[in-house]
Amino acid sequence: MSAPNAARSIEFRNATIGATIAVLRETEPARLADALHLMLGGMPDFFNGEAAVLDFSGVTSHPERIDWVGLASLLRRYRLQPVGVRNLPEELAASARQAGLAILDGAELRERQATAPPAPQARPEPAPAAQPAPATAPALAANTLYIDRPLRSGQQVYARGGDLVLLAGVSNGSEVIADGSIHCYGPLRGRALAGAQGNTEARIVTTNFGPELLSIAGIYRTFEQGIPASIAGQAALVRLIASGSEHKLDIDSLQLG
Repeated sequence: MSAPNAARSIEFRNATIGATIAVLRETEPARLADALHLMLGGMPDFFNGEAAVLDFSGVTSHPERIDWVGLASLLRRYRLQPVGVRNLPEELAASARQAGLAILDGAELRERQATAPPAPQARPEPAPAAQPAPATAPALAANTLYIDRPLRSGQQVYARGGDLVLLAGVSNGSEVIADGSIHCYGPLRGRALAGAQGNTEARIVTTNFGPELLSIAGIYRTFEQGIPASIAGQAALVRLIASGSEHKLDIDSLQLG
């Protein structure tokens, strides 16, 4: 399911310096608040305290003034810490500096890919009741990261450029990210984001399904209404399937025995 137009008012990308780049198409905090609510499912702690750079390249009509306090307050609500701006008109740069934001047009902010990952989309509707063809787990990438300890609340692991294998489970409040697929041989709680740089072939496999949030290549689904009884605590495979010109998340139960 495509996000409503309001959700396209802001897009998030990663940069080589480790900051999150928020590409704005609006500058009014109230409209951006609506877009973020649609995009992230209203989860106030979606991010994990990352630094954020506000990129104004997508704004077609700049206002005479920007509500920097309102923008910063909105981003902090989602646990993003604004530290700088880029592609801002010169006449607005002075007010950005007064708000404590650095002008970073000359800094190294190259995105991790020439083509940016897809913007997070609104949560897809649950898959139809009809069962798809049986799915098989993906093969591991050569540069796989193995984690043999349980991940506790507040911990984060990122498998850059490959798959992530979790041998002892993931607790609520933790976050696991992989550019490839995620394999969890234990309870999968917390947040799991596979295909972080836009790999639509990435998958998430777990022997005990129970996450707070899932994402593959920027397509998100949250479970604030609870895990469906048919897959709660069961072995499951998550992948993207084509839905017209777009993709949506599909969750299949797995028979391991």
